[in-house]
Amino acid sequence: MAESVTLTPNTYDTLGVIHCGVLRDLTASCAGDLHKLNDGEEYTFERARVTVKRTGEEFTFTKQ
Repeated sequence: MAESVTLTPNTYDTLGVIHCGVLRDLTASCAGDLHKLNDGEEYTFERARVTVKRTGEEFTFTKQ
């Protein structure tokens, strides 16, 4: 079952023990890795096996 969390800029949360967050400049952070996403873009943090999708200023992090 997939676990997910939706975040906005300058917030953070955890997926299990994995820390995820969104910086003020709209950069996604997951398990210490960073990635800048454009609106509508999706990216997978390979090391953490977490996918993030950006929709406007909402970032949804999903771990399967």
